[in-house]
Amino acid sequence: MRKLVLPAAIAALALLGACATATPYQAAIDSSSRGYSEQQIENNRFRVEFSGNSLTDRKTVETYLLYRAAELTKLNGFDHFRVVHRDTDAESRLVPMGGGAYAPFYDHFYLDYYYYGRRSAYYRRPYGPDPFWPRWGYYDPYWGPAEYRESTRYIASAEILMGKGPKPDDAAYFDADQVLMNLSGNIMRPQP
Repeated sequence: MRKLVLPAAIAALALLGACATATPYQAAIDSSSRGYSEQQIENNRFRVEFSGNSLTDRKTVETYLLYRAAELTKLNGFDHFRVVHRDTDAESRLVPMGGGAYAPFYDHFYLDYYYYGRRSAYYRRPYGPDPFWPRWGYYDPYWGPAEYRESTRYIASAEILMGKGPKPDDAAYFDADQVLMNLSGNIMRPQP
């Protein structure tokens, strides 16, 4: 039993470390994981996509997309590719942060709303209703104002058309060898 504890702890630390870094240049294992994926449409036409996590900025996601398009072009025996359609989507959501969030260990505390709620002895006035109740509301020490931060992740997609021979003189065409050579210094691969 003790022999299983160390590998499980190492695996948990590796998983935690992977969550705390930007998405590396890697294949997406399934539709919910982060990384690149492609779909062949015709012999020389592909749809390429790169999905990053919230720590991966837009520029990196688009760089990885171009790098994968060039890599795919060379893997299929072509020399250049043309970006027919390109799009980058941003998915934003609010994520609660630290102090003031609900403390779940007080969920069934017997004094919860009876003690601190509107009808509690804490808020009852001996000589009549509280005139300040509508203005300030009641106090609940276990549910405070939470702070939020915006978390955005980017998904870049492109449809590419591959070709052989010299690259046409058009800004929509990319030489696959030059893209691979120029962008290789910006590519962060997964750690072994």
